[in-house]
Amino acid sequence: MSNARLPSFRFLIGFEAAARLGSYSRAAEELCISQSAVSHQIAQLEEQVGQPLFRRKGRGVELTVSGRLLLDSVGKSLDQIRSGLSRIETYMDDSLVTLVCPAPVVKGWLQPRVDRLLQEHPALCPIISIDETARYIDEMDVDIAITREPLKQRGVLEVPLLDDELVAVVRPDSDGQPAGMLCLETDLTSDRIGPFIREHFGNLRRLAIYDDPRLLLDAALRGHGVALLSRLLADEALRSGQLRHLAAYPSLPLGTLWISRTEGEPRLPLVRQVFDSLLAYSKG
Repeated sequence: MSNARLPSFRFLIGFEAAARLGSYSRAAEELCISQSAVSHQIAQLEEQVGQPLFRRKGRGVELTVSGRLLLDSVGKSLDQIRSGLSRIETYMDDSLVTLVCPAPVVKGWLQPRVDRLLQEHPALCPIISIDETARYIDEMDVDIAITREPLKQRGVLEVPLLDDELVAVVRPDSDGQPAGMLCLETDLTSDRIGPFIREHFGNLRRLAIYDDPRLLLDAALRGHGVALLSRLLADEALRSGQLRHLAAYPSLPLGTLWISRTEGEPRLPLVRQVFDSLLAYSKG
């Protein structure tokens, strides 16, 4: 069959439905056609592939070995097509703007500003993702990206958004000498942050080490000790007075976050409006 033309898409849809449902009649009901039409489609498909695809089983049918092999490919292909159609449907919704952002920045800086964003743009329904593997601007999966490094992607406008730093924070009711330190495992092993911690916080006993900065924030809010946090992650807690910055300890710059969207006019005016609003929030 390697040199044969591809079967009709209609035949493959009928085949997949009959295989999934185990019945020509149930496949016909799902596809809103007659049972004889399904039977005819599958007969033509079997003739084209040169193999029987089904055998009778009671009142239904079951796949042959050849049928199972074909279903594996056809099922995956139809799933991809359905996924693509779903993405197109989402793309056509003028209220949806997809924003990708690092999880700590979403937690500490972006999420507290979503209410303001929705008030300014009542038609907006933001899709907020922390999947940084999908950060590339393509006007389908991602409208706006906030990243720790410039994307340097052709056709993309990107500008600095926020500066971040590592700061020591503690709950306001923690008086006197700090009991100990809370930190991230990746910070301790970092070539840059590790020496900074050992130099300036080496006198503090390590009380807990976390692998997720959001867990570190939660521990600080519970008063478990001094936490070394991204200022952006701690932003809401510092502004609300749930945490206070220990100015006696030095901070460490963590670099600039960048915000990006497609260059020129994006697919929706709302994308540009949200982009401009986020830039304005970073200045106030």
